[in-house]
Amino acid sequence: MTETPRLRRVRGQRVSLPRAGAARLRYPRPVTDKPVPRKVALRPAEGLRRKVDYTGELNPEQLAVVMHAGGPMLVLAGAGSGKTRTVVYRVARLLEDGADPNAVLLLTFTNRAAREMLSRVGLLLGRDAGRVMGGTFHSVGNRLLRRFGERLGYPSNYGILDREDARDLMGTALTDTVPASLGKRLPGAAVLVEAYSFVINTGRSLDEVVAARYPQFSAEVETMQAVFRRYLERKRAAAVMDYDDLLLNWLLLLRRHDDIRRQLAARFAHVLVDEYQDTNRLQADIVDLMLGGGRNLMVVGDDAQSIYAFRGAEYANILSFPERYPGCATFRLETNYRSLPPILTLANASIAANERQFPKHLRPMREGGEAPVVCAAPSPESQAAFVAQRTLELIDEGVPLTEIAVLYRNHSHSLELEVELTRRNIPYEVRSGLRFFEQRHIKDALAHLRFVANPRDEVAFGRMARLKPRLGLRLVARVWEAIAASGEPIEALARLDAKGLALPGAAANSIKNIAELVERLLKLRARPGEMVREVVASGYREYVRAQLDNASARLDDLEQLALFADGYDSLDTFLDEVTLMNELSGEDVTVEEGERERVTLSTIHQAKGLEWRAVFIVWLAEGRFPSARAEDIEEERRLFYVACTRAKDELVLCYPLVARDRYRVDVILEPSRFISELPDDSYQRWQVQEAESPAELPEGGLYRLPGFLGDGNDVN
Repeated sequence: MTETPRLRRVRGQRVSLPRAGAARLRYPRPVTDKPVPRKVALRPAEGLRRKVDYTGELNPEQLAVVMHAGGPMLVLAGAGSGKTRTVVYRVARLLEDGADPNAVLLLTFTNRAAREMLSRVGLLLGRDAGRVMGGTFHSVGNRLLRRFGERLGYPSNYGILDREDARDLMGTALTDTVPASLGKRLPGAAVLVEAYSFVINTGRSLDEVVAARYPQFSAEVETMQAVFRRYLERKRAAAVMDYDDLLLNWLLLLRRHDDIRRQLAARFAHVLVDEYQDTNRLQADIVDLMLGGGRNLMVVGDDAQSIYAFRGAEYANILSFPERYPGCATFRLETNYRSLPPILTLANASIAANERQFPKHLRPMREGGEAPVVCAAPSPESQAAFVAQRTLELIDEGVPLTEIAVLYRNHSHSLELEVELTRRNIPYEVRSGLRFFEQRHIKDALAHLRFVANPRDEVAFGRMARLKPRLGLRLVARVWEAIAASGEPIEALARLDAKGLALPGAAANSIKNIAELVERLLKLRARPGEMVREVVASGYREYVRAQLDNASARLDDLEQLALFADGYDSLDTFLDEVTLMNELSGEDVTVEEGERERVTLSTIHQAKGLEWRAVFIVWLAEGRFPSARAEDIEEERRLFYVACTRAKDELVLCYPLVARDRYRVDVILEPSRFISELPDDSYQRWQVQEAESPAELPEGGLYRLPGFLGDGNDVN
């Protein structure tokens, strides 16, 4: 690998770094091109004295929502506009005006959010709000099914399968349905559970879902249907439900038993739904059937932040709400308390390009700030080095690590950054799942390389072998015992006597395939990137598609791993680097004992609802963000908008100018269309240049020496 690049920033028209020590957390008078609505004086009903000063504690937009009499309400809550506060005060106002707590249903997307909201209601009113039914759709559905589930044939003490339990039972159903001797690749339990869940939550046919998401199994739709029927039979026999059943059975209860539907509609006089833009078709249908004669429904959400279609979320739910509920009252929360004005200017401009939306314009409540930065870097490695360097500068300016985040479209985009942060001793945490090198598919691929590098690595051989058909723990142990005893495991593997070991025919064929693959990998030892690609091409691609969920994302990760490995001309050096990444992972350095500060690395999907003082968005290049496989470019733009609106004080948009493709060819990248669409005056341009030596760094300004010099001192 090349040494850590030395960096300098090249000035464009506006290239100055943000001022150190700038005010960060003030909330002064509004700064806006539009007047903030005049406060409306609302009085409580005659004879009613309220404890909460709603007029004094809410802005006019929030107050209008909280005081609205009732009926269907659509609240379009922009990012950072105090949505949670509005919901809390709405519930408090209903209770103060005499609503029975048992008559209020609050549906949220996490149980934690519901608990927090109801706790705040209790603090406002000075009494417990625990009798309000609040929680996720799944938790509320479970409570109702515990009471009424016998009408669907379930005992009140039915069990609930978590995702792992559901995969195990689906695997059993697959074994029951499909003969072991069928001799063809079928979807595994994880893929079957994923497909089953998508069908249930979206209401689409299995044929449609398979054609769109699993085309490699188009010929197996009938087999999948048979497995699903057996899965349903086994669940019923065991008196258990999975997570999807909690919604489906709730809906069936309402549709098939009108007496129960009327009973629940009479009980819940007020229904409030948070994050409505993320509901799926099943959840929207449940809400419709839960309403009583007063139709007192308030849904809160932001169509500009609808980013979960891949999970089955139905964007049309919020867009079509006025059609589903003619005459509904529509409110907009557009006053933003989070971000400085230049960040909101850029965010408003970015989302304006979408055609299917409720137009809204975020107005800042804060003053000051500099324009966001668009930073071009020569390569993915220098992009990562720039982010790490700027992070160190932010620390010097007094920004805590916990207030810095790096966001990206796909988890694979974190690879170079994880390596660079570890080299620079900057601790980090990954919110987008496991660290890159800890993921199952990455470890599977690396096991092949580890065995080639060290043929005595029993763990690597076992992991590699168990990926093949008909090789279970006992057979793998028998094979390992035979080849390890020879002293030369690779040679012994090539001439292994399957008959002598009494291996079944399918297992013997798998061992033969492993031996042939290892032989090919040995010839590629000087090119670890090609070794990774050979592993993928030699059956692992089909294994991922058949056995693992999120197959396309995992295959992208593997190609990114291969591209990363292309930078090494030695297998041993590459594996040493990976091993150190797993050991250090940026966690054991630069943090005082007792502190837990970390820079946050996260996919944008995982970052929704969070905020940081400084946010970097990386890999903003065409084909990367937006993704080359994106079916809905407007959802990709909403994803960009969500990322931008996570930033409070500083926003940096980064992209590499050149990246290497799988053929080891340097490809020139175009900046993302989401950057090209922005007005030129909405951002400032920075450019990163690699310097061959410290002497080439320009005089003046603050720069960092490369991490390999150890002390990280500043050069002035």
